[in-house]
Amino acid sequence: MAFNHLPAGVHDAFGPLSVTPVTHSVPMAKNHRPDHPSAGGPERPSPRVVLDRLTAGGNRAARITHREHLPPREGRHAVWPDRIRSEVISAVQQAGIEHPWAHQAEAAEHALDGQSVVVATGTASGKSLAYLAPTLSALLDGSEAPNGRGATALYLAPTKALAADQCRAVKELAAPLGNAVRPAVYDGDTPVEEREWVRQYANYVLTNPDMLHRGMLPSHPRWSSFLRALRYVVIDECHTYRGVFGSHVAQVLRRLRRLCARYGSDPVFLLASATAADPSIAAGRLTGLPVQEVADDASPRGELVFALWEPPLTELRGEKGAPVRRTATAETADLLTDLTVQGVRSVAFVRSRRGAELISVIAQERLAEVDRSLVGRVAAYRGGYLPHERRALERALHSGELLGLAATTALELGVDISGLDAVVIAGYPGTRASLWQQAGRAGRSGQGALAVLVARDDPLDTYLVHHPEALFQQPVESTVLDPDNPYVLAPHLCAAAAELPLTDDDLKLFGPTTEELLPQLEAAKLLRRRTRAWHWTRRERAADLTDIRGEGGTPVQVVEAGTGTLLGTVDAASAHTAVHAGAVHLHQGRTYLVRELDLEESVALVEQANPPYSTTARDTTAISVLETDVEIPWGEGRLCYGSVEVTNQVVSFLRRRLITGEVLGESKLDLPPRTLRTRAVWWTVTEDQLDAARINPEILGGALHAAEHASIGMLPLFATCDRWDIGGVSVPLHPDTLLPTVFVYDGHPGGAGFAERAFHTAREWLAATRQAIASCECEAGCPSCVQSPKCGNGNDPLHKRGAVRLLTELLKAAPAP
Repeated sequence: MAFNHLPAGVHDAFGPLSVTPVTHSVPMAKNHRPDHPSAGGPERPSPRVVLDRLTAGGNRAARITHREHLPPREGRHAVWPDRIRSEVISAVQQAGIEHPWAHQAEAAEHALDGQSVVVATGTASGKSLAYLAPTLSALLDGSEAPNGRGATALYLAPTKALAADQCRAVKELAAPLGNAVRPAVYDGDTPVEEREWVRQYANYVLTNPDMLHRGMLPSHPRWSSFLRALRYVVIDECHTYRGVFGSHVAQVLRRLRRLCARYGSDPVFLLASATAADPSIAAGRLTGLPVQEVADDASPRGELVFALWEPPLTELRGEKGAPVRRTATAETADLLTDLTVQGVRSVAFVRSRRGAELISVIAQERLAEVDRSLVGRVAAYRGGYLPHERRALERALHSGELLGLAATTALELGVDISGLDAVVIAGYPGTRASLWQQAGRAGRSGQGALAVLVARDDPLDTYLVHHPEALFQQPVESTVLDPDNPYVLAPHLCAAAAELPLTDDDLKLFGPTTEELLPQLEAAKLLRRRTRAWHWTRRERAADLTDIRGEGGTPVQVVEAGTGTLLGTVDAASAHTAVHAGAVHLHQGRTYLVRELDLEESVALVEQANPPYSTTARDTTAISVLETDVEIPWGEGRLCYGSVEVTNQVVSFLRRRLITGEVLGESKLDLPPRTLRTRAVWWTVTEDQLDAARINPEILGGALHAAEHASIGMLPLFATCDRWDIGGVSVPLHPDTLLPTVFVYDGHPGGAGFAERAFHTAREWLAATRQAIASCECEAGCPSCVQSPKCGNGNDPLHKRGAVRLLTELLKAAPAP
C-alpha cells in the first residue's frame, strides 16, 4: 500500500518616501506625497504598544514564542547621474523627493550605460524610482526625435493589481512632463476599444507575462513600431518568477528578445526584487543576459517588531486522537478584529482564497458585537474576483476607507498600501522571501511597524516558531527555475516558430535542450523543417499550447445555479479539490455549496448556503519510476533523482467544523484519475538498516509515511516552494526499487526544480526533518509534526518514533557535505 501527500493543484511607488524615524536627530528630505492617506494624521502608537495591547488579558502573552526587533536605519543620499534629464529630476522633486538614495542612483547609472541591472533592496526602498528615472528620461528624449515614434518601455508585473497601481504612480510622477510620457495598462481587463490606442500611441506599456505570451508576441506585427523603439524592459518583483511559472516567463522573455532583434532593437532589462538570493544569477537565468547587481540598500527603515505566535492547544482531539491546536484562521481573525477596534490599519495575509474569505467573515461578525460601524471597514481580497470587484477594494484600501483586509498573495505584490501599521501572516507563506515581502507591507512610509506570524498546526510552522534563527539568521532562498525543462521549452519553441520561423541562429537563445527537441516536435507534426528553418504547421494558435502559470486546462467558471451569475473562476488543476460536488465555496463573505461540477463544460454550479463546516478533499496516489538520472549510496541505502509518473485520484472529502477543525464526516466522490509526469527525489533503506533502526514490518509503513509527511513539510526551508507545490508517496515495498522507498516529487509536469534542490540538500533537509519530529512534544504524532492536512490515507498509518529512528539510521550513512 502506498501512502501519499499531494500538491494542490503602488507597492513602493517612489521609495520609502524618505521619512526620518523619530529616534534620528539628523533631518532628511521630505519624501512622502502630502496627499497620500498615510501623510499627517494623529500620531500612531508604536508597534511595541500595539503588540502589548494584543497580548493583554487571558493567556495571550504565552502564545508569543519569540520577539524580534529590527532597529530603525538612517538613509544615505546620492545625486542623480547627470544624464538623467533635468525635467525628470524636477518632476521627482515635485513629488517630494529631493535626492535619490545611493542605490537608486547606482542602478540608474547602470541603466544609462546600457547594462541590464537588478535592484535587490528591501521592501519600500524605492526600487520603482531606480528604474523610472532612466526610463522616463529615455521617453523624454524619444519624444523629441524628429521622425518616428521615439523610445518606448515595457513594464511587466506578476499581477494585474500591481500593473494598474504602477500606472497610477507613473501618471502622477510624470504629470509635469506633459504628453512626453504616455503610460497605459494592457491586460485582459483592458477594453477592446482601448487596445488599439495603446498599440499606436502609448510609449510606456504596463502588462503581465501572461498578456505578453498570449496577446502581444503572437500579434507582434501590430506592435512592430513599439518593439522597434523598445529601450527598456522593467521586470518588477522578479523573485516571484520561480518554479514552473518562472521557467515559462524565462522563455517568454527569450521570445521577446528574439522579436526585438528582428525589429532592430536591443532593450536593457531593469529588474527589481525586495527579496532575492544571488540576485544577479537569478536575474541572468530569467533573462538569459548578464545582469549587474545593486543590493546595498541605502534607504531608511522604521522600527519593525516581529512576533512569532503559536495558537494554544484545545481540548479537542483530531485524527487518531492527536491533540489539536486552535486554527491559525481563527487566531488571525481574532487579531484582525482587535487591530481594527484599535484603529490600526492592517492586512492579514492568508495562504488560500477560502481562508481569506473566512477570516473576513469571522472578523466582521465579531466587530458587529463591538461596534457595527466597523463591520464595513474589513473585507477580503483574493484572486478569482471579477475586475470591478478588485478595483473597488484597491481604491478602498488606498483611501483608508478599509481598516483591515484579509488577503491572499494577490495583494502581496499588489497595490500601494503605504500607511499600514501591522501585518498578520496566517501560516508560514512557504518561503522566507514571501515572509519578508508580506511583513514589508507595513511601515512603508518610514514609521514603525508590527508583523505577526501565526503558526499553523504544521511541522514547518511549529519548527519555525521554536527555531527563530531559521527565519531571522538565514538569507532568503535561492530562486529555483529551469528554463530547459522540455515540458516548458517545447510549447515556447512552437510559439516562437509561429511568430517567426526558427533558424539555427535561434538555438543558442533558447538553450541547450532546443536542438534535441526540434526533431521531436517535427515528428509530432507540430513543426516542419523547410530549407533552413522550422515552421509552425497548425491552424490553431501556438501560444495556446501552454498556460505559463503551470495551471493547465480551461479555468472552471463558478456559476450561481439559481441566477446564472458568474461568481469567479478556479484554475483547472485545483477544480477536483476545490469545487467538487459538495464542496464549500466562499465568495466575498457569502458561502455557497457546490451542487455540480461539470468537467466537460468547465463549470461548477453553486447555490448559497450556510453550512457549519468547511470541506477538505482526499485523494490517492500511485507512482512509478521512469528513469533514474543520479543515484548516490547512503550506506546500504540509496538517494536518487529522476523522472517519475504519478497517478492521482480525488476519492472523497471531509467535512470539518468551522473554527475548531473537528472532523464531522467523510463523503465519497467519483472523479477521474489524473496522470502527471514529473521529477522526484527518493530514498531507499535495506533490511539491515531497518533492523538497526528497530523497525519491524508492523510499523514500517507508519514510519515511512510519517517521515514522508514531515519531509514534505520541511522542504520549503531549502527550496523556493511551499508544501502545495510538491507531493509525496511512501511504499513499504516499491515494485521499481524492490525496497522500502519514500518519494517527494514536483507537482508540475516536467518538474519545477524543487525535487532537484531537495536532492542536492538532502543531508541538511532530512536532518531538519528528523529534528522537527523528535522535538515535537506530542506522544504519537500530530499536525505539528507528522500529520498532513492533504493526506490521501487519512493520516493512517503513522509511527512517529519509528520515523525518528528510521531517519537517524539513514543519516548515519549520509555522505559528508
